[in-house]
Amino acid sequence: MHTVVLVLIEVLIVIGLSRLVGLGFRWIKQPLVIGEIVAGIMLGPSLFGLVAPNLASTLFPPETIPFLNVLSQIGLIFFMFLIGLELNPKYLSGNLEIAILTSHVSILVPFSLGTLLAILLYPLVSNASVSFTAFALFLGAAMSITAFPVLARIITENNLHRTRLGTLALTCAAVDDVTAWCLLAVAIAVARTGSIAGAVPTIIGSVVYIALMVTVGRWFLQRLATYYRRTGRLSQLVLAYIYMGVVTSALLTELIGIHLIFGAFLLGAAMPKNAGLVRELAIKTEDFVLIFLLPIFFAYSGLRTQIGLLNKPELWGLCLAVLIVAIAGKYVGTYVAARVSGISKREASALGWLMNTRGLTELIVLNIGLSLGVISPLLFTMLVIMALVTTFMTSPLLEWTYPKHLIKLDMVEESKEEADDKSTANNEQYRILVPVANPSTQKGLVQLAVAIAVNHQHPSTIKPLSLIEFEEDYAFENTPVEANRLIAERTQQLEELIERLEPPEIRAYVHPMVRISSNVARTTAQIALLEQADLVLLGWHRPAFSKNRLGGRVGQILTSAPVDVAVFVDKGEERLESLLVPYSANIHDDLALVLALRMLVNMENCRLLILQVVADNQVKNELSYELRGLMAELPQNVRSRIDIKVVEAKEPLQAVVAASEVVDLTIAGTSRAWGIERQTLGRYTDELAIHCRSSLLITRRYSQVTSHLTSVLGDSQPSVNS
Repeated sequence: MHTVVLVLIEVLIVIGLSRLVGLGFRWIKQPLVIGEIVAGIMLGPSLFGLVAPNLASTLFPPETIPFLNVLSQIGLIFFMFLIGLELNPKYLSGNLEIAILTSHVSILVPFSLGTLLAILLYPLVSNASVSFTAFALFLGAAMSITAFPVLARIITENNLHRTRLGTLALTCAAVDDVTAWCLLAVAIAVARTGSIAGAVPTIIGSVVYIALMVTVGRWFLQRLATYYRRTGRLSQLVLAYIYMGVVTSALLTELIGIHLIFGAFLLGAAMPKNAGLVRELAIKTEDFVLIFLLPIFFAYSGLRTQIGLLNKPELWGLCLAVLIVAIAGKYVGTYVAARVSGISKREASALGWLMNTRGLTELIVLNIGLSLGVISPLLFTMLVIMALVTTFMTSPLLEWTYPKHLIKLDMVEESKEEADDKSTANNEQYRILVPVANPSTQKGLVQLAVAIAVNHQHPSTIKPLSLIEFEEDYAFENTPVEANRLIAERTQQLEELIERLEPPEIRAYVHPMVRISSNVARTTAQIALLEQADLVLLGWHRPAFSKNRLGGRVGQILTSAPVDVAVFVDKGEERLESLLVPYSANIHDDLALVLALRMLVNMENCRLLILQVVADNQVKNELSYELRGLMAELPQNVRSRIDIKVVEAKEPLQAVVAASEVVDLTIAGTSRAWGIERQTLGRYTDELAIHCRSSLLITRRYSQVTSHLTSVLGDSQPSVNS
């Protein structure tokens, strides 16, 4: 088979498998990049070559490897450019003195331990052609690395970028990134020349080039920012010049004697940080690099990773020693420095786990070391395992050390209303969480939440929640600076929605929330618990239920939220003066009736019809003892606006649909079939959602101890499960 055709087939396999495995790792709450690295290892001798050696040698013959190497090097050059591009000076604006101390100690401790470990490993996994100095420098650098891109996205995904911990971690990682690349440059210079003395000219040349880039280069690049401010876009010609600059800078650092990636990184770091320019340049560059070129780098690394080389217990013992030194060195160095700087124990511990993230940056370092012959394939495999384990453990250990409810308390930019809520700590406050997918079209949903919640004599709050979901790990929108921009933009949209609510005085009860999420249903459930919501009110985003099924995020929230949930099918009716509750005596109907009663108490011009449909010769479903007791406690002016009607009909659905023609809102509990079929409301409720003439609110009860009327009826209310 022609080599080029074979390389293209390899690329198809690599991209497909990396996406598949990456999405699998996303499902278990791990960075997508970890899955892509694992996919690359699976294609190598560690799995594919072991299970099907003949097929592996046919698909990945030695003559195609140089082509993969060239593509992976191009991918690395432009990926490093993107890393430099997103290294924003804003990350260095907070706690810089603490960050410099913490970051440098978190490099010094693992670097020193790595150098000591080199004394043990050098005679076992290296050879005489590699100097001990170069070996020790590379091993120390590998132990010291923190992957800034992965860490930044973990911080964003966990909504830590607006906390003290997140700000400090970003600053530490940015300082760490610059220092670690300088160490690596020295290690490469020593490896290529054989000694520190021989590396001095290379180091001097590197320093001169860096100085030129941050002075003359930066001055020249400022013209690009001026051009962008004038035109508002990047033309293909200008983009071509930028890409030529990236390659030129990479070639110059290679000629100086360090590595291609440093020139690309330097140019990205020197680019003017005009928000629009950086955004457009990143968006135009990242898709091809991240989807096409970077997986090829992972596959190339995987083809060089041979876990089978660890074929003796003592070798696995050495691998464990490498892992312990890497984790302990980074964690202890970070923790001690943070504690000395006055950081609390919990935050210092969380910072230690965050700084242990190594990810793709570690893989870049290891591939350079292997290409230069400084580290052997055996040590390369050990260090790849270390990179995977340290990145994999970050998210769960961070969640264990610094759980979601503490992140909420640590928000730096929390709104005044949230601060007042916490200081008041009013347990009687009635709370509704309203996930808003589209602020421009869901005024009716928030207006309904206001009608249910707001009683001017008793405290209540409505929190429209907008979740910004990121599907990719390395996309520019995942960076903390860009995430903050998106949050501000979405918050403005929610505030504009609130300004459209009527009457104006109810707007004070509505406090918007915007969060980052990788899983909308899971995050909604978590926030409902953290905010102590009494009810989650969802909007239904399609005209009707297809095939009697409630799918997508609404169905996921219904099945997972640990609070009462209601789904609003908006038919465009703005008035809420007449309500209909079809009642058939199940717990979900009880919730429907209780919410209707709450609206009745809150709105003096509102009337309620309770419809009980019975078949021929069937005994009607009586209201429960608790509900009858509850209704008896209602003021007379509320009870007078309640009508109870019993209708005999063979088809209850038809009777309810007919009654819905003359009301503004029908509130119905999910049918008895709820939960029998996955993600369905039951046949009756599904059909009602399709045929109901009025807007429809479908209720699903989670707990029978949640009281939706306590806050409006006062302490004299009898104890009821409502």
